[in-house]
Amino acid sequence: MLSTADNEMLTQVGKGTPMGELMRRYWLPVMPVEELGGPDCDPQRFRLLGEDLIVFRDSNGDVGVFSETCPHRGASLFYGRNEQGGLRCVYHGWKYDVTGQCVDMPNEPGESNFKDKIRAWAYRGAIHGGVVWAYLGEGEPPGLPDFEWTVMPEEQRNFSLAQRACNWMQGLEGDIDTSHLFFLHGRLDPDGSGNIGVWHNDKHPTLEVVPTKYGVVYGANREENEETTYWRITQFLFPVFTFFPAAPGGTVPGHMWVPMDDHHTMVWTVSWHPTQNIADSRRFGVLGNATHPAGELLPDTAGGLGRFRPRANKTNDYEIDRGRQRTETFTGIATVFLQDQAVTESMGPVQNRSIEHLGRSDGMIIQVRRRLLNAAKALHYDNVTPPCVDNPEWYRVRSAIGTLPKGESWYEHMHDWLYAKVDEPPALELAVPR
Repeated sequence: MLSTADNEMLTQVGKGTPMGELMRRYWLPVMPVEELGGPDCDPQRFRLLGEDLIVFRDSNGDVGVFSETCPHRGASLFYGRNEQGGLRCVYHGWKYDVTGQCVDMPNEPGESNFKDKIRAWAYRGAIHGGVVWAYLGEGEPPGLPDFEWTVMPEEQRNFSLAQRACNWMQGLEGDIDTSHLFFLHGRLDPDGSGNIGVWHNDKHPTLEVVPTKYGVVYGANREENEETTYWRITQFLFPVFTFFPAAPGGTVPGHMWVPMDDHHTMVWTVSWHPTQNIADSRRFGVLGNATHPAGELLPDTAGGLGRFRPRANKTNDYEIDRGRQRTETFTGIATVFLQDQAVTESMGPVQNRSIEHLGRSDGMIIQVRRRLLNAAKALHYDNVTPPCVDNPEWYRVRSAIGTLPKGESWYEHMHDWLYAKVDEPPALELAVPR
């Protein structure tokens, strides 16, 4: 269990907090570029690391990321006119380029140089791999993260976004917790078929946790039969990225757990294949295929928290079906994503980790917490650069799944696949959770 002080340090991302300082050393994803639009698009609101921000693209297509507040009189720049190379506040017409510099001040005398002294509160923005990214730190930003999917054709990757009403770390810990798989996402009938949940006889995995230069990786093994072991390999990468196992075939799924504030998270579901078109092959459902992993989304509302909210949520108990819970699935909640959402939000906005009782199956969670806390403390107290900041190429890793002969090393057998040195998964006796 964590102390109250360490739990606060782990979860709080506001400006000036140790974890907030760490987060501000990285580029973080904001929205797919299609959501934002092309040059001179409408400004969009979003909340990131507790700050209410505006994102837009100027006439050249460059990205601007501003505090929502105009530095003149505090009006919202969301209502601004995006025109001719800058964003113009509708209150008095002050106009700012994507760097934040005021370039026009039409309500001041023509001979005034006051505009040259005024800047909007601006951060750096960029487009990379079909995604709008923001850097909220000071000084020159690092290189953009070099994930494998960022340089692929659009047809080889998928994105979807959903908002989660809890702290970012609760969601991330769900991805690195393999022991819940055949409970939370399980079906009741071991001989069942179709897309209604997963089953395995071995419910207590043994973990091999390996610290890495970019985060932590673990192999979780379950006994498949007398001769083979079923392995699931999951990656954590600083500061908010996870890659978890999928069905065999080479598609790699993952999440980006982006802290909107201490109590809200934007969850990106990302999947890609090194060589194949997967644009039309989404398979997120448990009780049935769903175009979006969270199912239907609510209509957008105003404000930085008004988008990508699932219709099934805490107010309607995630539309739990008690009949199906008795006869088909462990939860009766419709999809894997919503099952995870229900349990992580049920912990409250921020889980009190000082009352937990962790077991052997929680080894990955313990290690990831330790790595994050140590990195935040090293930066805060000794100005040590966090992992991956100076090495964006470290993000070129994958997850894996499969069955190996007992005693064979998962790390050695899958090494070249895990580190993107080959385009095809290793020859394994493939095992799909039944």
